[in-house]
Parts: sequence; structure tokens; C-alpha cells
Amino acid sequence: MDESFKDRTAFIRGAKDIAKEVKRHAAKKVGKNVDRVQDEYTKRSYTRFEEDDDDDDEPQDGYYRGDQQHNNDDEGASSDATEGHDDDDEIYEGEYQGIPRTDSMKGDQIMDNQQIVREFKDFEDLEGQRKKDKEELAQQYELILQECGHGRFQWTLYFVLGLALMADGVEIFVVGFVLPSAEKDMCLSDSNKGMLGLIVYLGMMVGAFLWGGLADRIGRKQCLLISLSVNSVFAFFSSFVQGYGTFLFCRLLSGVGIGGSIPIVFSYFSEFLAQEKRGEHLSWLCMFWMIGGIYASAMAWAIIPHYGWSFQMGSAYQFHSWRVFVLVCAFPSVFAIGALTTMPESPRFFLENGKHDEAWMVLKQVHDTNMRAKGHPERVFSVTQIKTIKQDDELVEIQSDTGTWYRRWMVRILNLSQQVWANFHQCFAPEYRRITLMMMAVWFTMSFSYYGLTVWFPDMIKHLQNIEYASKTRVYMRERVEHLTFNFTLENQVHRDGMFFNDKFIGLKMKSVTFEDTLFDACYFEDITSSNTFFKNCTFLSTVFFNTDLFDYKFIDSRIVNSSFLHSKEGCQLDFSDDNNAYMIYFVSFLGTLAVLPGNIVSALLMDKIGRLRMLAGSSVMSCISCFFLSFGNSESAMIALLCLFGGVSIASWNALDVLTVELYPSDKRTTAFGFLNALCKLAAVLGISIFTSFVGVTKAVPILLASVALAVGSSLALKLPETRGQVLQ
Repeated sequence: MDESFKDRTAFIRGAKDIAKEVKRHAAKKVGKNVDRVQDEYTKRSYTRFEEDDDDDDEPQDGYYRGDQQHNNDDEGASSDATEGHDDDDEIYEGEYQGIPRTDSMKGDQIMDNQQIVREFKDFEDLEGQRKKDKEELAQQYELILQECGHGRFQWTLYFVLGLALMADGVEIFVVGFVLPSAEKDMCLSDSNKGMLGLIVYLGMMVGAFLWGGLADRIGRKQCLLISLSVNSVFAFFSSFVQGYGTFLFCRLLSGVGIGGSIPIVFSYFSEFLAQEKRGEHLSWLCMFWMIGGIYASAMAWAIIPHYGWSFQMGSAYQFHSWRVFVLVCAFPSVFAIGALTTMPESPRFFLENGKHDEAWMVLKQVHDTNMRAKGHPERVFSVTQIKTIKQDDELVEIQSDTGTWYRRWMVRILNLSQQVWANFHQCFAPEYRRITLMMMAVWFTMSFSYYGLTVWFPDMIKHLQNIEYASKTRVYMRERVEHLTFNFTLENQVHRDGMFFNDKFIGLKMKSVTFEDTLFDACYFEDITSSNTFFKNCTFLSTVFFNTDLFDYKFIDSRIVNSSFLHSKEGCQLDFSDDNNAYMIYFVSFLGTLAVLPGNIVSALLMDKIGRLRMLAGSSVMSCISCFFLSFGNSESAMIALLCLFGGVSIASWNALDVLTVELYPSDKRTTAFGFLNALCKLAAVLGISIFTSFVGVTKAVPILLASVALAVGSSLALKLPETRGQVLQ
């Protein structure tokens, strides 16, 4: 008892001495110079002191025994702990906890100074302690992951998250594949077609920033489930809606949903990987983006040309084969949702948010799953205590009887938005500003060149096809045709200065046919379907058009005398694409995505051996060199080969950039930073596509020069980033 009493007395004396030091420094207004070690000691002492005071009502070794003990003591009685100290220097429990005693106040000035010092020290202590806790957590978490091992759990999560990444790859190709067919059903002009092609990128840009920021606040799994659900729902709706405006809106929201896939998937998976496995397995995960492109190309090839896969309800509702393709492309997202519900939340996210027990249970699940799969079910998860991060802010919770339900939700949403925005600003704090700016430049330059060239390639191929097709055009001069029935296909022909008398054109297709300075006298056109067909400076006398799609815009400077148009076909005044061209688009996209397979394999095997920066810079340089060879692509086969070459060498730089982005930012800012950079990537893609495609048929030099310069700048900036190979995940 005497020993315990002496220890307690010594502790109280120490606590009072610390309090006196605080007062002295407050009076001199030099609180910023208080020693950090003394602060930590004060904090530990205060915690023990508070725990002692919160004990049960049972008496404790003679100092603070509660109200009853004080009532029994004489008024003048005092403890040995206060001997030798002035009354002014004495402290009591409430004062030590920061609540000043009325008779201890010497004036407003002292009280204000004490309050300022306490607030400053509290903030400084909290930030310092959080930083120290994060460092300790990172080291401990790495050791725990090594104990859990790499096995069945990580491979299961790999395939689940791979489906989500596959859905992102599919989304990129959907609009491009359906556009030739959708433009017929929706009467799209050239400007509308361009907007439909870019709307997915705009939606993904918004979604990447939105879901990336939210994933750091409400969880990786929960945000990924919500984003995939948004994508699935609106992808499903887009296959049934009829109007251009509603289809555009659905594809926009579908893009917003899938925009969260890439930033969340890589961050989520990285937090289950130990340091020696992280680079390799994140690179393996990138293969699912390629698989998504192959899936979309194969499904388009198998479904869209089958026009018999359709039905219609009158003239108001039509469901053609391209809508079946849009529906099938939503399957990866739906399957990812179902599989993701069986997986746990990231334990690192739990620990960053002070949820120790939940994180421990997930890590134990990882350990036990891997040990059972390896044949060691008897091994016990040895971790009993894991470091957690003290929270400095929480979501605002409002009592259910306060205001209306929508006001409560508005407050919660507003508070969450403020936290997400503040977290985004932290990415530009002095500690991360240089890294963020450098990463922005690298992401922008790579995306600008990659997406610009990959969209420019197919357009250039189509341009070369048109040139080759035009070279095979047959020209008929001054022909005279009388009393002949045309019931076969007319394709790639030019008729000049001809005359047609009493001829019939029945049940035929006209593909790329032009009539110039031609006379049609008493002719009959019935059930005509035309593509890229025009009548220039022609004359029609007593001619009947029945059930044709020969609309006014196809008659250029022509005279129509005593002629009639009966039961013209309903639909858009647009030309349809050749089926062979459609097959070529699918085939080229299939080869382009398949060509990245070697690059994926090489990057996965070498990522942890040569480092992220060497992989990124080396691949960017090789991509820049491959751009140079584009100037020699003057044929369709050469352009396809160069497309495959460019895709194969550039994929390694994308894999390295994904890994680098994950490892450069701490866990509480990871998806926020990744989402912002991915949103910038989509913005650069929109700019690159718009600029590059404007030079199709004009010149190849400008797109090649722009892409080469952008890749060269990106590779040089990449070398200035810090190498993260071998570092513990922050």
C-alpha cells in the first residue's frame, strides 16, 4: 500500500509540474516551442490520470475517494501530495482536463492564452500523432499481409475485381460498335454522332472523380457496388430507349457509373497484396481490360450483323440486333456485382477509420482461407492487436426527430461532400503537390496520345478503304437504256450523260451510285434501298417513286417534272454502312486489343524486377518510336500492323502508371487521387480524339507529331517521379 501511495503521489506531483509549465509558457506566448517529447508525456499522463478518476466508487489508495470521502474529512485537512505548494499552483481534476477553476483565473488574458495554447497543442499533437500512427500502421500492416500469405483469397478477389475492370473495357467500345447501326434508327446527324462518341468519356470523367473521392470516405467495396449498379441499370435502359436524347442520357449515366471502376479496383486490390507481390499482380489485373475489349469485339461481330435478331411493335418501337449487343455488354458489370457481394471490405480502409475489430476479422479471413488452401488449417492467426488511426472528423449524424428526412439527408450529403472536397485538396498539400502535378502531366500526355491514336487508326483505315473503293469505281458514259427492268444491286458506279426511257428499278439496293446529267423519262422506282446514292443535275419526267428512301437531299440540282413520290419509306435520311466495313471495324478492334497481351505479360513479369519508373519511361519511349513508323503506313494491312505494334508496346506504360499511382499516395487519399487523375485522363482522351480525327484525310503528319511529342514529354517527366518498388504501401 505504501509503495502504491508513493507512486501515485509522485505521479500527481509530476502532473502538477507539467500544468505549471503550461501556464508559464502561455503567459509568455511561446506555446509553439513546447517540446514534443513533453507533449507526448503529458498526453500519456493525462490518459492514466483520467482512467484512475473514472474508476468505480470503491476507494482507491487514499487520494481521490469521491464526494463521500471528502465530506468525512476535516475542512482544513490536506494530502501530502499538496505539501510544499502554493494554493495558486494547486490543480484539481477538472482543471487538468482543460476546465479552469473559477478562483484560479487571474484574468481574461491568461484564460485566452491558455485556450489558444491548448487548441494549438491539441491540433499539433493530433496531426503529429496521426502521422506517427500511419507510419506504424503501414509497417505493421505489411507484416500482417506477409503472415496472411498470397493464395486463394487474393486469386478469388482478382477474378471478382477483374470482372469490374472488364466492364470498363467493354464500355469504351460499346458506342463505337453500335454507332453505324444506331444512327439509322435514331436519325443522327454528324454532330449528334460525334457527341454520342464522346459522351461516354465525359461520363467516365465525372464518375472517376466522384466515386474515387467517395471511396476514401465510405469504403471501397460499397462505392464499387454502387457505381457498378449505376452502370448496369442505365446500360440496361439504354438498350430499350428509342429516342436519341434518352439514349444519350442513359449512356452518360452508364459512363458515370463505370468511371469508378479503375480507381477503386486498383486501390482495393492493392490493399490485399504484400509488397513483393503488388506490382506483378496489379499488372496481371490489367489484363481484364484487354479481355473486356476482346469480349466487346467478339459480341459485336457475333450479334450486330444478324439483323434477323430484332422485333418491332408498329412503327413506334423497334428493337434491333445492336440493342441486343448493348444488353449483352452489361453482363460483366452485373456478374461483378453478384461476385463482389461475397467479398469483404478492405481491412486497410477499416483501420484508417478506426474500425479495429472489423479489420481484424477480414485479415483473419484472408489468413485462414489461404492457410486452408495450402494445407495448413492448423495455423492460427497470431495478430491480436492492430494499430488504428484516430479520427479527426466524422460524418454528421442527426437525430431522427430533428427536422424532416430530406433535411437530415441534405446535411449528411453536404458534410460528406465537404469531407471529399477537403480530401481532394490534401492531394495538393505541400507534401504531395509536386507528385500530383507531375502525375497529372504524365497521365494527360499518355492519354492524349494513346486515345487519340487508337481512335484515329480506325478512321484512317476507313479512309484508306474509301480510297481503294473509289479506285474501283466503274464509270458509264452516254448510255441509252430502254424498257429494261433493274432488279439487281447497283454498286460503286457512276453514270454520266445517260438516258433511261420506260425503265423499271424494282426491289434493288443502290450502294455508292451516282447519276450525273442523266435523263429519266417515264421510269418507275419501287422498293429501293440506297446508300451513298445521289442524282446530280438530273431530269425526271413522268416518273413514279413508290416505297423508296430516295429523299429530297439525294437530288442535287435536279429537275422533277410531273413525277410523284408515293408511300416513301419511313426512317432517317441517312446512308447505311456496308456490312463488310462493319466486320472490318470489329476485326481491327479485336486484333488491337489482342495485341496488348504480350505487353501485359512482359510488364507483369518485370514490374517488380526493373521497377515502375523504368517500365513506364521505357514503354513510353518505345511507343514514341512506334509513332514514327506510322508515316510509312500507306495501306490497310500496314495500318493494322502498326496499330497492333503501338498497342503492344504502350500497354506496359499504362500498367506501370496504375501501379505507381496506387503506391505514391497514402491509403486515405489513394482513390481520391487515382480518381482525379483518371478523370484528367478521360478529359485528355476527349481532346485527343477531337483533334486527331479532324486531320483524317487531311494529313498524317500532324497527329503523328502531336502523339510523339506528348509521349516524349510524358516519358521524360516520368523519370522525375520517385521509385516505389520495394516500399511499404502507405
